[in-house]
Amino acid sequence: MLQSLLIVGCIYLALLIGVSVWQRRLRTNSKDYFLAGGSLPTVLGLFTFAATLFSTFTLLGMPDLFRVHGIGAWHFLAVSDMALIFGVIWIGYHFRKVALKQGFWGMAGFLNQRYGNRLAGGVAFFGVFVFLIPYVAIQIKGVSDFVAHAFPDLLPGWGWSVLMVAVMLLYSELGGLKAIVYNDAIQGLVLLVVIWIVGISCVREVGGLEAGYASLIERQPALASVPGPRGLFTPQFLIGSMVAILLIPFTQPQVSIRLAIMRDNRSMYRMAVGVGTFAILVILPTAFIGLYGSLRYPELTAFEFLTQALIHDQPATLAAFVLIGLLAAAISTADSQIFALGTELRSILNIQDDRRLTRITKIGIGVFALIALAFSVVSSDQLALLARTSFAGTSLLAPLIFVAVFGRRGAGSRLLPLVTLAGILVFVGSLFGWIPEHLLGLRLDLLLLVLLALVAVGIGLLDEGEEEAAQTN
Repeated sequence: MLQSLLIVGCIYLALLIGVSVWQRRLRTNSKDYFLAGGSLPTVLGLFTFAATLFSTFTLLGMPDLFRVHGIGAWHFLAVSDMALIFGVIWIGYHFRKVALKQGFWGMAGFLNQRYGNRLAGGVAFFGVFVFLIPYVAIQIKGVSDFVAHAFPDLLPGWGWSVLMVAVMLLYSELGGLKAIVYNDAIQGLVLLVVIWIVGISCVREVGGLEAGYASLIERQPALASVPGPRGLFTPQFLIGSMVAILLIPFTQPQVSIRLAIMRDNRSMYRMAVGVGTFAILVILPTAFIGLYGSLRYPELTAFEFLTQALIHDQPATLAAFVLIGLLAAAISTADSQIFALGTELRSILNIQDDRRLTRITKIGIGVFALIALAFSVVSSDQLALLARTSFAGTSLLAPLIFVAVFGRRGAGSRLLPLVTLAGILVFVGSLFGWIPEHLLGLRLDLLLLVLLALVAVGIGLLDEGEEEAAQTN
């Protein structure tokens, strides 16, 4: 097993560094480095978009979510991802039309320009920093703990974490966003092939899908319906999750930047349809693995179950590919998010010297990576739920962003950013237990999003009335 891992790992690392060096040679300016040249074709856009969305929490988090909470996990992610694709097609056109007209370097800088002040961009940067750092941390922690369980005598969990962050910083420094995009393509293909092989193997081990499902109903009938045995998948949870995931392309910068750098709108539409297909293909086998776990390993902890199902129960070579696929997914997704935070920082810095601006941005990327590494040490193993918290937190930025996209420049210039900041702080307070997670019978994240949306609509209507009055006069 170790020998297979070393061989596959060396091949993957050679590809990673080779692509990075190749892109470094082709790079001519900071736009090539931070925006991948600003012209992604459909296929590259599909794989980098999909790999950024479907990461470690998909392969590690989703099977355990199925195993513990039942079939509601399918509604949690698959239905939500289909809504996300329609959002990309519908809203993506308007976003690109406004963003590219003024030169897009990051969502925070875009908001500064649209609102006419630095408060809006500062609030957006604060929001993505607060909720993306934990998301990056779960990528690092999830795979590090998993590999440490698989090879307890090789390296401790923190050792694997340090190694991942070092590789991540090395190839992003060498090749920039274009290297990350090509790595996403490699990672996406590896993830898709590996997860289907493992998923089919798990279905066979339980006697087929029909027999496995019948056994599940007989042993644990609560897993076959919502809200599940622990009551997680309530209507509010599912609706809130769908809204939060629907808004990811516009509220999480590692995804919004990929919309902005698509070659044209036609490429974006094709990419969105492709991602929808990829979503079904990558999520379906996680249900098979979760079914297998619920029948064979219902009492194990998350990492014990995953180590058993993905490593010990698989042939050595396949297990090696699983581990490399996980490492690739974690490194690729975490690097995309850290790199996007750096790009966001760059977009709000008021520095004219491009070389100095690039140097400061690279330092910022390194600092963000170290913070995520430290946070990964204290993260829990509930990967899918932690990812969902990240989605919900960044979704609070949606009204602020949509007013910038659909509204007149300067609308709600300070009111909406301040209200958004208050909403973010209240949500963070609920995560620490200082504020109840439910108010007025609603989940707090859903309630806050509704209130912020109402404020945004009110600002839009007021602005429209003022514009009509000005035209009349």
